[in-house]
Amino acid sequence: MTTAPAKLYGKNLSEYDDLDVDQLLSQLSPEEISILAKEVDPDDNLLPPSERCSYECNKEATGPLNRKKLIEHINKQALETPDLPELKPYVAGTIRGKKWIAPETNGKTEHEDKIAIDIDDEYGDALDGASQEEIIDLAAILGFHSMMNQDQYHASLLNKGQPVGLGWDGVTKATQPKVYPPEPPNQTDPEDSIKRVRDDDPKLLDLNWNNIKNISDEKFENLFIALVENTHLETLSLVNVGLTDRLAGKLAEALEKNCTLRVCNVETNFITPIGIVHLIKSLLKQRSLEEFRATNQRSQVLGNKIEMEITKLIEQNPTILRLGLHLEYNDARHRIASHLQHNIDRSRLRRTGHFARTYTGGWVVHKKAK
Repeated sequence: MTTAPAKLYGKNLSEYDDLDVDQLLSQLSPEEISILAKEVDPDDNLLPPSERCSYECNKEATGPLNRKKLIEHINKQALETPDLPELKPYVAGTIRGKKWIAPETNGKTEHEDKIAIDIDDEYGDALDGASQEEIIDLAAILGFHSMMNQDQYHASLLNKGQPVGLGWDGVTKATQPKVYPPEPPNQTDPEDSIKRVRDDDPKLLDLNWNNIKNISDEKFENLFIALVENTHLETLSLVNVGLTDRLAGKLAEALEKNCTLRVCNVETNFITPIGIVHLIKSLLKQRSLEEFRATNQRSQVLGNKIEMEITKLIEQNPTILRLGLHLEYNDARHRIASHLQHNIDRSRLRRTGHFARTYTGGWVVHKKAK
């Protein structure tokens, strides 16, 4: 089986081998060469599709652009162009078109699709003569919670009778909020607690100074100095006490030397992002703290640089289990959450006896003897 030779414009391709292409191109005009280039050259992928077509309608400029004259011409043309005539001219006092009249409807609209329920005559007579309270009680028993509000439901369960004005036709009202008494002020004595921390009282495991006003800087410094030698305190809460960066630095120095503290809470103070970084960095010294909270400070936004630095410090800490900070960037949140979950898993293994804890090196694996 033989195949026919390829042809171009009715001639075999072998007949074009003897032609001089350069001579043919020299006989073409510049316009013809541009047309030939557009037909032969492949499409430029860097150009948008609208500019790849061979057809162009480019017009030559009739003169330089004068923006002021162009705007004047457009305004003049708009003013001289007459408006389209109205189909019905305006006459004062006459109504053009028709008024919309609402169709007449009956007072009660009946649903086309009626639900037929087969009820015995005994039950039907009982429901027809039932009061609203009895129907509400029945709905509560059957679990039709969408037919009543919470007050009606709880009243029917407790058999208290329905509240006045809360029937089927009553106006829905919000439940009155319960009034709780204000929390009593913190009665912790700072002087006494500082003395107990300094004396290393074994009964003092939790120190709470939350919301105590007008604590002097000297008392904070005495507390942090006493915290260095303390070996029994496990929880320290300093929420809303007016801590600043200077006092946070003193606390960071104490955290670097204390090896028994488990929880430190310094929320709602005046610590800057740099001070928070110093506190988190101090946790790497002893690696004994498991929970650290420092959200709601004067600067609500930490910034990308601070968050990335905090993330690197947390990833170097193998013992911290909970971190209370507001992070804006997803990368920092995900990396910290993943590392905390990893630490929690290792803590669970430690409780089951697979790991032993050291306060200087973090975790040590118990190898079973073969």
